[in-house]
Amino acid sequence: MLKNISQMESNDDIETYPGFCSKCGSILPSLSMEEFIKCYSCKTVFGPEIYRNSVAEYNIILNSVEDIDNVVKTEHNKNDADDGPIAERRCSQCGHNQMSYAAVQLRSADEGQTVFYTCLKCKFTESENS
Repeated sequence: MLKNISQMESNDDIETYPGFCSKCGSILPSLSMEEFIKCYSCKTVFGPEIYRNSVAEYNIILNSVEDIDNVVKTEHNKNDADDGPIAERRCSQCGHNQMSYAAVQLRSADEGQTVFYTCLKCKFTESENS
């Protein structure tokens, strides 16, 4: 059950550590439509004024198509194919049974990586989506 407003923390403690519980030091939950904010750890109740001087900023940075193209070109144009880890995989061009590989996240984070394989003998490159 929530404490009375008279039992809430003083504003002096709140200004010292905005966004943190002044009793236990835990990060407080974000402000919502609720009237009060309750610490998940020690259950101390705060008013919304705890966030009065806080500003939330978000920067979402997405990879551009050019960045992805540069990664793919770099992987395809690698001269030193044996610089990466080696897998026992048969090359579809020359039949050699060792290829180096590199894993790259080309699609969204909830999808698998693309693995580029390069033959150590003929330098043929192929890819596989996992």
